[in-house]
Amino acid sequence: MLGFGVAGCSSVPLKEAGSLTSYSRLGPVEGRVTKSRSFADTPALLAARSVSIEPARIAPGAAAEVNEPAQDRLVANALDRALCIGLSDRYRVVPPGETADLTVRATITDIVPTGKVAAGVSKVATLGSSAVLPVGVPRLPIGLGGLAVEAEAVDAAGQQRAAIVWSRGANSITNSPRVSEIGDAYGLAGTFAGEFSRMLVKGERPAGIDLDLPSGQRLKSQLGGAPKYAACDAFGRAPGVGGFVASAVGAPPSWADKAGAK
Repeated sequence: MLGFGVAGCSSVPLKEAGSLTSYSRLGPVEGRVTKSRSFADTPALLAARSVSIEPARIAPGAAAEVNEPAQDRLVANALDRALCIGLSDRYRVVPPGETADLTVRATITDIVPTGKVAAGVSKVATLGSSAVLPVGVPRLPIGLGGLAVEAEAVDAAGQQRAAIVWSRGANSITNSPRVSEIGDAYGLAGTFAGEFSRMLVKGERPAGIDLDLPSGQRLKSQLGGAPKYAACDAFGRAPGVGGFVASAVGAPPSWADKAGAK
């Protein structure tokens, strides 16, 4: 069953929604689990000192995949909040509309819904097995969701300084099942935000797994504390411990993420 679970991974194609200033400088497709095409103007990114984050948009096709009201906005808000926390490691974050060296904008191009029944069965099996075995069984490789996003950072003159087209599907091992059609997309929103914010902070597309320890401000914000910059409060506080508990028992993201729900 373990081999079967390892193989279980949903595939989400890269999608272009036409929201980027340019696609011409994007590199070739990279990755197998996470697919992406990206561009980074290293000198410009490293010279920038401030950033503003526009609320993420949702492409009509992505919104149409979500049946439950406002759940797509929950995914978008989670993405924005994680971006704000990640970018705070290097940049001073200012509210949208204020002068900034960089403006970041993202569009969710696809949401692959999570199969709620399969997720529920998987979570029950995992919790049940953990009571009698050292580790839980892998998630059932069916009903896996996914997410696709495109984003860019432009300077004060509107010149594109970084861009990415990104997609990833959930897998049976690393993505815990949640009984919600946005369960996987919600978690992957943070994965995307982490990768794109690292790209801007370091000035280049990070290769491989991020082995850097999270900063103190990031840990504090992820645990529900006040963010480093007040502008991040526009996206609400992270669910913190309540969010970890909700994820552990497979509860929908809206149970703990009240800021996103609003």
